[in-house]
Amino acid sequence: MNTERLIRVIAGSFILISLLLAHVYNGASLTAGPTWLWFTAFVGANLLQSGLTRWCLMEKILLALGVKSGCAAMRTDPGK
Repeated sequence: MNTERLIRVIAGSFILISLLLAHVYNGASLTAGPTWLWFTAFVGANLLQSGLTRWCLMEKILLALGVKSGCAAMRTDPGK
């Protein structure tokens, strides 16, 4: 596993752990009406799965819009 994937896994895990801690110690609940915690859970879960599976929807969208990937941008940068 490379550093980019490991960072995604760690970041996703930290987000999900913080949601769990907020629920346990602060009484925050995903089911108590409309809440932005669902958005946080979505981001954390997507970071975790992209680190484990090497598939990221946002990466696909950005590539389709013409944004170069990090590796391709480094290869074409004359300053590197």
